[in-house]
Amino acid sequence: MDDDDLDQRSRLVVVGNGMAGARLVEEVLERGGAEQFRITVFGDEPHGNYNRIMLSPVLAGESHEDDIVLNSHDWYADNGVLLRAGVRVERIDTAAKTVLGSDGSVTPYDHLVLATGSYSFIPPMTGVRQEDGGLLPGVFGFRTIDETRAMLEATGRCRRAVVMGGGLLGLEAARALQGHGLQVELVHAMPYLMNAQLDAEAGAILKRSVESLGIGVHLDVLATEVLGAEHVEGVVLKDGRRLDCDLLVVATGVRPHTDVAVLSGLEVERGIVVDDQLRTDDPDVYAIGECAQHRGSVYGLVQPAWEHARVLADVLTGTDPDAEYHGSRTATKLKVAGVDVATMGVNTPERDDDEFLVISEPRRGVHLSVVIRDDVLVGATLLGDTRKVAYLTQAFDRGAPLPEERIRLLVDLSDGAPEVGVAEMPADSQVCNCNGVSKGDICGAVAGGCGSVGAVMDATRAGKGCGSCKGLVKQVVEWAADGDLTEDPAASYYVPGIPMAKPELVAAIREQDLRSVSAVFTALAPGGQDDAKSKMGLTSLLKMLWGVDFVPEKDGEFINDRVHANIQRDGTFSVVPQMKGGVTTPAQLRRIAEVAEKYEVPMVKVTGGQRIDLLGVRKEDLPAVWDDLGMPSGYAYGKSFRTVKTCVGSDFCRFGLGDSTQLGIDLETRFQGIEGPAKMKLAVVGCPRNCAEAYVKDVGVVAVGNGRWEVYVGGAAGATVRKGDLLATVDSPEEVLRLTGRFLQYYRENANWLERTYDFVPRVGLERIRSVLLEDSEGIVAELDAGIQRSIDAYTDPWGQDGREPATPGQFRSSLPLVALPKVPVR
Repeated sequence: MDDDDLDQRSRLVVVGNGMAGARLVEEVLERGGAEQFRITVFGDEPHGNYNRIMLSPVLAGESHEDDIVLNSHDWYADNGVLLRAGVRVERIDTAAKTVLGSDGSVTPYDHLVLATGSYSFIPPMTGVRQEDGGLLPGVFGFRTIDETRAMLEATGRCRRAVVMGGGLLGLEAARALQGHGLQVELVHAMPYLMNAQLDAEAGAILKRSVESLGIGVHLDVLATEVLGAEHVEGVVLKDGRRLDCDLLVVATGVRPHTDVAVLSGLEVERGIVVDDQLRTDDPDVYAIGECAQHRGSVYGLVQPAWEHARVLADVLTGTDPDAEYHGSRTATKLKVAGVDVATMGVNTPERDDDEFLVISEPRRGVHLSVVIRDDVLVGATLLGDTRKVAYLTQAFDRGAPLPEERIRLLVDLSDGAPEVGVAEMPADSQVCNCNGVSKGDICGAVAGGCGSVGAVMDATRAGKGCGSCKGLVKQVVEWAADGDLTEDPAASYYVPGIPMAKPELVAAIREQDLRSVSAVFTALAPGGQDDAKSKMGLTSLLKMLWGVDFVPEKDGEFINDRVHANIQRDGTFSVVPQMKGGVTTPAQLRRIAEVAEKYEVPMVKVTGGQRIDLLGVRKEDLPAVWDDLGMPSGYAYGKSFRTVKTCVGSDFCRFGLGDSTQLGIDLETRFQGIEGPAKMKLAVVGCPRNCAEAYVKDVGVVAVGNGRWEVYVGGAAGATVRKGDLLATVDSPEEVLRLTGRFLQYYRENANWLERTYDFVPRVGLERIRSVLLEDSEGIVAELDAGIQRSIDAYTDPWGQDGREPATPGQFRSSLPLVALPKVPVR
């Protein structure tokens, strides 16, 4: 008699190791199920369980596949669960109560759960499949980690992509591929994008937002043929148009995986039919997740799958034998191709007495709508502006009373509907839709000893789905802990690969005389291991610390810094010659025009920073372009000092109170090209009329008369808008130069990697910055002056004589097709 015969526990078999199946196992184990069940899990894929929602960030290069693993192989072993990874279930013998595996195995069960999920739907198209039934090389679904890996590998050799499907997944794939330098065309069979979630007007606004990114959009048209014998070469649309491509992604929706159920004689319609306890027409077989059809509905979202798992775990373990699932009220908040979108409610037939409120601002890319029925919020769509999502979600989830003036649901008036504060949120309010985590779950984790936001996220998985709820998770944790939180260690690291905060890291670099990125990794990284995400931050830091004594390594730089130009979405580059203060000469303009014609530059554009930009320069032409221009680089790339924008000043303007043009030139001459934790933009204006927008720059200088100048710091006018804080009023241009240098050096030495001044100044505090720079309260002013001078002395024009010769054989090799390159992480 073997051990299995002695084991009296019931045999629970789960078919499917995706997010639903693995979540059910977790829920069973949390209810003490390890003492009740011998659990076996079958999974088609050879991997452990991973977060399928996060495949888009992996494709975009924003996350590594290791970051999305939910349950590793070790996790199953540690919890006594037998994982049959890479084994497909072919059929179920419901009479014998056995599962037949693709490896020939026969596994008995007492309770069987089908969590087979969905598969990518490949619409019928001539040429899409080969004779063996496999997809034509270069054609991909977008459903698994293996498909994502294959697409990532293909981006290194492909130039043009077509994405079929204008739903969430298709839009995310298009944006991710564009980020790898591919020209992308999006084909959608319906009249507007995301038609399952949005109405026609919102879909039209989203289309404009997507097109503004440079992605072509083709609506209300089908692809009928895939071209190419050995590899995809293009697609033919039903209207006869041809779109050339060497990569085709099919994201036209999913279909429930029901083959096993059909072959096993279970009732199947669109999905596997289940009752309120997720039971099929066989009393010992259940179905959950995307493969299950409950009361006529099949859900393609993760939130209902979590609800299925909780109910079924209660039923199987006897925790609540009468537990039932009655359907899901879905609410999602996500970012689609860089656009914030929130939807809640399901599409139901309109009633004559329904109330509709719509605010549409196409120019801003904003569309807001709510549907009210019987004085209850039953649906809402927020596109481009999701500030009211917390308030609306609470009204939707709980049927809370609505204001009489419905406009207050979407617009804050002086006495409008208040935003829902964390303290007022009920304990069962959902905070993380992806992982089904409530406010009460988070508070329970804090009460159980989780002392930081990161620890709570690890314990509850809140914020580890699409990530859109991280801000709310942090607020709930802070409220639950009443301010008694410890800092997440990794959050204080300057770069992720070195477990040190910036002051500690700087001290170690100086003490050990580490002058290259590889030397830092060898001496300070765990196990001496390189970390690609840390290289660019370390390069910037070492340049600041060592000046001319820094030892450069090309693999420690972003592509822009390697070739001294700004990479564009199609793999070409942008070249911006230096024009200090925006001042140029006829000779320079003539040279720029001649170069643009000689190298067939597709676009010549005046930038917002008063410079001339040559867009579309081929990588292999860069050295010759700069040689013919004979002008220094204007630093329109990199994490560095950019340009100083100026107004006309006092020479020509009748309102001018100071020579802003000359001061702008002097500032740019002194600080050109110095490295920083992030880019630094400056402006000088000759009077408070602010023609060059000095109030919203990292450093802004304003002439106020009588030879005096105001210096503002921490301004921004991009995605974040912030008026700078007045640092000081000084009496001469020389003092402006001195104070600007001190502030920039203080920022460079103390800011986090990629932290702009508009975040740095509020974080440190204006009064502290004033006391340090103006009163020398910390006794470091002389060191700051010396530090900035070190960097000034180390400056060399990257397109000087040394810059025109390749540092490595491939430095100026053609980038078309674009190869995979390290990316600067975005905060």
